[in-house]
Amino acid sequence: MKMTTLLGGAVVAAGVVAARDLTQRKHAILRNFPVVGHARYLMEKIGPELRQYIVTSNDEERPFSRDQRRWVYASAKEQNNYFGFGTDNDIEHTQGHIHIKHRTFADKLPDDHDPAAKLPAAKVLGGPRGRAKAFRPESIVNISAMSFGSLSGPAITALNLGAHKAGAMHNTGEGGISPYHLEGGADLIMQIGTAYFGCRDLDGTFSLERLKERVATAPVKAIEIKLSQGAKPGLGGLLPAPKVTPEIAEIRGIEVGKDCASPSRHTAFHDVDSMLDFVEMIATETGLPVGIKSAVGEMGFWQELAAKMLSGERGVDFITIDGAEGGTGAAPLIFSDAIAMPYRIGFSRVYGTFAELGLTDAVTFIGSAKLGLPENAAVAFALGADMINVGREAMMSVGCIQAQRCHDDTCPTGVATQNKWLTGGLDPQDKGDRCASYLKTLRRELMKVSAAVGVAHPGLITPHDIEVMNGDYESRTLAGVYGYKDHWGSLGSQVTQELLDVVHPQRSFDEKPRTA
Repeated sequence: MKMTTLLGGAVVAAGVVAARDLTQRKHAILRNFPVVGHARYLMEKIGPELRQYIVTSNDEERPFSRDQRRWVYASAKEQNNYFGFGTDNDIEHTQGHIHIKHRTFADKLPDDHDPAAKLPAAKVLGGPRGRAKAFRPESIVNISAMSFGSLSGPAITALNLGAHKAGAMHNTGEGGISPYHLEGGADLIMQIGTAYFGCRDLDGTFSLERLKERVATAPVKAIEIKLSQGAKPGLGGLLPAPKVTPEIAEIRGIEVGKDCASPSRHTAFHDVDSMLDFVEMIATETGLPVGIKSAVGEMGFWQELAAKMLSGERGVDFITIDGAEGGTGAAPLIFSDAIAMPYRIGFSRVYGTFAELGLTDAVTFIGSAKLGLPENAAVAFALGADMINVGREAMMSVGCIQAQRCHDDTCPTGVATQNKWLTGGLDPQDKGDRCASYLKTLRRELMKVSAAVGVAHPGLITPHDIEVMNGDYESRTLAGVYGYKDHWGSLGSQVTQELLDVVHPQRSFDEKPRTA
C-alpha cells in the first residue's frame, strides 16, 4: 500500500512537471522533452564538480589541478603532502615544464626543517626612499588582496588569524579595513582602489583625512594603490543597492541602500606624474611605504614610471605585479581570458624596464597570480620577485573547494558568500590554524628549493638556476627565455650582504650573486 502511494505520488508529480514543461515557452528542450529534459540542466549545473572529481586527470583541471589542490589541503591540515611513485606529469614531452638546477655542494644553508622559520623579505620595504616607517617584512609569503564583501566575514577572520600565526601580512583588498581584518592581529597592507573605499568622502572623492584616521586605528604597515588586477584589468564594478548593508556602508564609507560604482580608473590622479605626487603625499602624511598594484598591458606606463623615478626625487616603494592567471575577482569572460599578460611575461617586462635603468634594488617587487605553489613561486623569485602574495591558494587553505561559485553568492563552503547559513559552517579558529600551516609549509618548501639550488634564501635564486624545457630534447634558462641580461634577477651585492646578515648573523663567508 505504501509503495503504491509513493509511486502514485511520483506519477502525479511527474505529470505536473510535464504539464508545466509543455506549456512554458522559455526552454525548447523542456517543451520537446518534458521531465527528462531537466537532466540536461542538472548535468550543466554539476558539470564542474563531475569533472573535478571523476572525469579529469590529476593534472588536467584548471585553474588548479587535483594534485595542486591536494598539496594545498594536505599542507593546511599538516598531513603528508608528499607524492609517491614518481611524477605523473608528462615531463618528457610537455613544452614549458621547468627544471630547477640543484647543486652538489653549497655553503651554510638555512634549516629547511624548522617549522617556526619566518623567512624574511630580501629588501627593506620603504628603506631606499627613507620612509619614516620603513621595515623588513618577516615573511616572503603574504595574503593577497581580497575584500570583505567578496569574501565572508568568517573567511577574512580566518585569513587574518592565519597570517598572524605565520608572521605574514594581510592585504585588505579595495573594500577597506573591516572588523574582520582586525580580529586575528595580523599586520595589514591597506589597499586603495578606484572607489577609495574606507578613505573617501560621500561624493566618492579621495579623502586624505579619512585615510589618516583609518590608518591610525589599525595595524597598517604599508599602503597599496590598486591600478588594476589580473582578474579584470581596466574594469570597474558596481555594488548594487541591496548589497549595501549598514555594515558594508560603514566599512566602505558609502551610503546605505544606494548603488555604488567603482570606476575603471582613478580620479585622484590622471597620469604618471600626478600619480607619483599622490604617492609621495600619502607617504609623507602617513610615514608608510606606498606602492602600486597592477596587471601588465601596454608598456608605456612602466617605461615612463621608471624614467621619472631615475632622479630619486619621487618613486613608489613597491610594485605588485598581478598576472592574468589571477582570479579572486569575478569578471566578464573576455577579461578573464584575454586581457592582461600572464604573470611571467608581464613581470619580466616590468622588471626589465627597471633593470635597464639600474633601479631594481630601489624597489621591492611583489608577485601575485597562482604563486602559492612552490614551483611557480620559485620561478617568481628567480625572475626577480622579492615577495609573493597568495590569494586562491589561501582561500583553499580555509576551505575553498574550487566550486567556482564566487560570483553568485552560493559558495558551498562559506568562503566567498555573504549567505549567513553558508558562512555559519566556517569556523574561523580552525581554518585560521590551517591557513597558518599552509603559509608555513609553503615557506619551508621554498627553503628546501633554495637549499637544493645551494643558496641561503629564495631571493638569491637567479634566472640561470631554472630552465624551461621543450620536451626532453631542448631547454633554455629563464634568462634566455625572457631576455634577461647579466645580473638581472639577482640582488645587488649590498642588498645580498644585508640579507645574509639577517638570515645568518654568524655567517663567516661572502656569497656573491651568481649568473651561471
